[in-house]
Amino acid sequence: MIRKGLKVIVLTGKNKKKEGEVLEIDRTNNRAKVKEINMVKKHVKTTKEKKGGIISKEAFIHLSNLRLIDEKQKSKKIEAKK
Repeated sequence: MIRKGLKVIVLTGKNKKKEGEVLEIDRTNNRAKVKEINMVKKHVKTTKEKKGGIISKEAFIHLSNLRLIDEKQKSKKIEAKK
């Protein structure tokens, strides 16, 4: 099960084979935000507190396009190849 804080790898799309950490999960829509993956540009209006402009932020990815990375298995495979 994919949870916040776990490392995942992207299986399909423009970010295929990239790895990142899960930042947020939307269980109702089966989607997750992954750090530095699926970046989109967002136009933000200027307010009294914040300066406006174009910012880059992560967008949600469907959970079926993500796979957990097992750190234990990854290290075992490397050890076996040596």
